[in-house]
Amino acid sequence: MSRTLIAIGLCIVVVGLLWPWLSKLPFGQLPGDITIRRENFSFYFPLTTMILISVLLSALLWLFNR
Repeated sequence: MSRTLIAIGLCIVVVGLLWPWLSKLPFGQLPGDITIRRENFSFYFPLTTMILISVLLSALLWLFNR
């Protein structure tokens, strides 16, 4: 359990350090992400982005647990 928490913490630190470059990637603007804009209302649901991140994280965790 402690190894997992340390690994998650390190991943958060790495993502935080790389954020200026990661924010330029097209995540959040993929086809399948739901965006509704009205006059006084804006709704955004990153469906495709969440699925892609889930698949990537599942693959990484599977590799680490082998």
